Amino acid sequence: MTSTTSGLSATRPFAAALVLADGSTFEGEHIGFSPVDGIASGEVVFNTALSGYQEIVTDPSYAGQIISFTYPHIGNYGTVAADSQSRATFARGIIVRDLARRHSNWRAEESLESFLRSRGLAGIAGIDTRRLTRIIRSSGAMPGAFGPIEGDHAVDLAALKQAALDEPGTDGIDLVAEVTTSEPYTAGSGQRTIVAIDFGIKMSIVDQLARLGRVEVMPASTTADQVMARRPDGVFLSNGPGDPTEVPYAIETVRSLLGQVPIFGICLGHQILSLAAGCRIIKLPFGHHGANHPVRDETTGDIEITSQNHNFAVDADSLKGVAELTHINLNDGVCQGIRLPGPDGKTMAFGVQHHPEASPGPHDSAYLFDRFAALIEDSAGSDRSSVEGVG
Repeated sequence: MTSTTSGLSATRPFAAALVLADGSTFEGEHIGFSPVDGIASGEVVFNTALSGYQEIVTDPSYAGQIISFTYPHIGNYGTVAADSQSRATFARGIIVRDLARRHSNWRAEESLESFLRSRGLAGIAGIDTRRLTRIIRSSGAMPGAFGPIEGDHAVDLAALKQAALDEPGTDGIDLVAEVTTSEPYTAGSGQRTIVAIDFGIKMSIVDQLARLGRVEVMPASTTADQVMARRPDGVFLSNGPGDPTEVPYAIETVRSLLGQVPIFGICLGHQILSLAAGCRIIKLPFGHHGANHPVRDETTGDIEITSQNHNFAVDADSLKGVAELTHINLNDGVCQGIRLPGPDGKTMAFGVQHHPEASPGPHDSAYLFDRFAALIEDSAGSDRSSVEGVG
């Protein structure tokens, strides 16, 4: 059921195949958009969320990756423009077990199939996603390629295998440059000014920050001087794709901002904050992708079910003498949050690996935006005290 402009039939699906870099092969049917050369390639990861497929495929953090959904039925409630998390789809493709042939939801504006075609995203359906997930869990996230194996744009398995082997994955590549905004823009209003550095920001995060005040979203290449010229009350470091060590310009910006203004980072922003403070980064075998990850807030003892999407994480062993561990993933013990104390012991910055805005996922961690607001207020109070003391 792919677009007639791609050379494939709009009335029936064409057979397709997925080949991983290790040679594992899956047969299914082509869905969505068809690339010019018939092949879609990227790093294959799996997501365990039960719903929210539109928010997932429009999350810029998936740049360079092919998303495999572990939940078997995808597309049953259609799509609606208001739920998209970015201006485009940056993922390389999607993999599903069973694409719903009909959708049913009062909000729906179009089917997932139509959504994929109109936004240039290819997919493969009808494969054994349980088997695929077991391979990735055992061997780790790896490159893969898929495409139609019949029709005008048919490709053979050898070509798919070679495309998978040629795919670089997400290591050693600046994927942030592909997804960041090219121009600053503003959202919300209020007395507070928050500068959000866009490494691949989701619209739901912008909406949450807009509750706190005026949000000025800036490109990833923004310098510390350019940030401070906006006279921010707080700085937010957004989520984003790929390897944080490949954005040294962002690390330098954050390093220069530390101690000047309260900072809050999420996901890639959390990793960049950690690198700026002197911590190390590790790559997880298959990452955390889903809306059901248990996390413990070490400052309160509370356990939260969280939404996550990342392949890299902060090395907890590198925190000593640099930062305090504030959150931990209860599945594998990975560092999920840090606090950076200033010379006076008060928090000058903090970050978390998970997504408190969810979209999709639970809202157990939404309090973190209020914690950011409290940090801003505390910092403003300290500044007022300093000025009064001088007077």
